[in-house]
Amino acid sequence: MTAFRKVHFVQFCVRVSLRRSTSSVSVNLTPSVKVALEVLRDTQAKLTTTQRQIATGYRVGTAKDNATYWQIATRTRSDIGAVSAVQDALGLAQATVNVASTSVSTAVDIVTQIKAKLVTAEEGSVDKTKLNDEITQLKQQLRSVGQSANFNGDNWVVLSGNADPSLPKQIPASIIRSADGTFSIGRLSYDGSASSTGSFSTSDARYLIDDRTSGSGGYGVLTSTAFAAQVGAGQNYVMLTNQGGSTTGQVEIALDSTTTNGQIDDMLSVVNAMLGQMTNVGSAFGSLEARVNMQDTFAKNMSDTLTSGVGKLVDANMEQESTKLAALQTQQQLGVQSLSIANASFTVIAQLFQNIH
Repeated sequence: MTAFRKVHFVQFCVRVSLRRSTSSVSVNLTPSVKVALEVLRDTQAKLTTTQRQIATGYRVGTAKDNATYWQIATRTRSDIGAVSAVQDALGLAQATVNVASTSVSTAVDIVTQIKAKLVTAEEGSVDKTKLNDEITQLKQQLRSVGQSANFNGDNWVVLSGNADPSLPKQIPASIIRSADGTFSIGRLSYDGSASSTGSFSTSDARYLIDDRTSGSGGYGVLTSTAFAAQVGAGQNYVMLTNQGGSTTGQVEIALDSTTTNGQIDDMLSVVNAMLGQMTNVGSAFGSLEARVNMQDTFAKNMSDTLTSGVGKLVDANMEQESTKLAALQTQQQLGVQSLSIANASFTVIAQLFQNIH
């Protein structure tokens, strides 16, 4: 004999079936309980996302968050790193160019003193030998100033060894991202020579001293005979002879008791020409120094701008996310409580039928 009984409740539907000596009880959750579970799961997922954004500071932390923004941000961060490296290079360049500029300015002052000594030597009663001792000390100081203009192993005012004067001194100054995505480095340069062929001219002398083993001093203001040729001096006067290479034909500016006023005049003409080129070199270094400073400021501003741009794409709004976090935590607590109530009701119903056989 089979009997069916149907019992209806507000939140749950329980169907009991009794067959001879066997019985079965099935308890099915109503749609409202399923909705509560789904809402709680959704709240938990949103809470996890919000907590991650607050912890990392990013609303787009991986490609799955927003593939387009992530790609742009990743590439831009790479550029920001390159700009930072350029800033470091510019910092070194600032120091290097500043040392060179200071060296040239000091050398101009020393050569000006030598010029004054030569003017004094034209007075008949002056002891030219003693004046020459002073000039010798000043010339030694000139070489010391040039050789000391070294920063991080790089000297921009003295050529030595097998250095190639035709190669410009270059420093990274900027990054260039083209429209097609290609990347390149912009550079600032100081051209050490106007030309590398033909006879030397005063415009080729863009260093203070040329001590190259393979040269004859032509690219150094203080070692080039081009200034004597330019002013038509009787001899190839130079302030300093080349220590590394050929000195053939070079006559170092010096005085003795037999030096004539005509010779002193030639020396003065050469020194004046040297001073003119030294001021050109100093001006070039000064302009480069100013350019480096401007480029450094630009690089800092560019880095800040790129960082700000990336932030607008991927950074989380911390105030908004913090407010959302508090709301989601409250929503989570309410969801847990709602589900607990439903589960408690389910337990009561289950207990009513746990002894049915």
